[in-house]
Amino acid sequence: MTDARSDLAIARAVDDLRRGEIVRVIDGKVVLDILAAELATPERLSDLESQARAELLLTPERAQTLNITNQRPAAGAEAVFITRMPWLDLVTSLATADPVSDLLLPFKGPFPTRDPGAQATAGAAGLHLAKRAAVLPALFAAPGTAGPDDRLVVGAQAILDWRRATRLAIISRSKLPLEGAEHTTVVAFRPTDGGLEHLALIIGEPGPEPLVRLHSACLTGDVLGSLKCDCGPQLRAAVSRIAAEGGILLYLQQEGRGIGLLNKLRAYQLQDQGFDTVDANLRLGFGEDERDFDLAAAMLRMLGVQRVRLLSNNPAKSDALAAGDIIVSELVPHSFGENPHNLRYLKTKRDRQGHRL
Repeated sequence: MTDARSDLAIARAVDDLRRGEIVRVIDGKVVLDILAAELATPERLSDLESQARAELLLTPERAQTLNITNQRPAAGAEAVFITRMPWLDLVTSLATADPVSDLLLPFKGPFPTRDPGAQATAGAAGLHLAKRAAVLPALFAAPGTAGPDDRLVVGAQAILDWRRATRLAIISRSKLPLEGAEHTTVVAFRPTDGGLEHLALIIGEPGPEPLVRLHSACLTGDVLGSLKCDCGPQLRAAVSRIAAEGGILLYLQQEGRGIGLLNKLRAYQLQDQGFDTVDANLRLGFGEDERDFDLAAAMLRMLGVQRVRLLSNNPAKSDALAAGDIIVSELVPHSFGENPHNLRYLKTKRDRQGHRL
């Protein structure tokens, strides 16, 4: 069961963060007001700091990039609280949060940190919310009060417990003839909390053990024909391959391995500076892969599919489907789209992410 009130509060909190508003996260008696660092203005930051000076809240991945994790009293903490010294004004705080200028600003630091203590859960929830909002997971955070005001309140545990897979509903089903796969039906899924929609393309006549491809949306590759990745060629080749024997392609709105389009373009900037795709995501403050493949398992179950042959080079996708009670009888190789611009990208997939290339 899902809590509709919590879903509504989380959806509104995501929207507020994306608009540069202050959101209040509550964990029992702990009250933490947060503001997305990249969208902060002097006026909003002043509003946040009406009671106390705000700290800078970062993920462990971003903290590792800044070489400050050794200062954290609480090893393994999911939220790193940096005490803002006088030099950490709005401008330098934004530079600390955004890695694009890391190589240009070697003067950053020192960064005094503290044990998050009772604020650990609220801090982790705030960063989780920022990731859902597809903004940089870097926040200004200050203790709030539980008294009535106009700030949106959302529960920390509700944020951390939220899962896409339990909130899906089939909205529509229609014929969608595709180039190379004219006998295709599209099934549209929408999360009941109003999140991004996902599609299942049922191609031909799938058998009891259909060939299935999980494809994460890539605007730059799928639509614009980017040569930095292999997404566009993989998508078109998957449609053609599945059309030959019948199966399903799941088109998942998880751009940039789940970090969102704008953050993916930031990662491209970092790649231009010499970082590979994994290190670029980590420098941004994200995990190396933020995608949720529980979502794919839920979609297959709703389509009545229990056993598949998976068209993929990525064992992690197979493991995720298995964890979602989908039997993967075979991992079918699928490699297309190599070009001089994406050789390092493909090498990183193979050497650092376990893809079978």
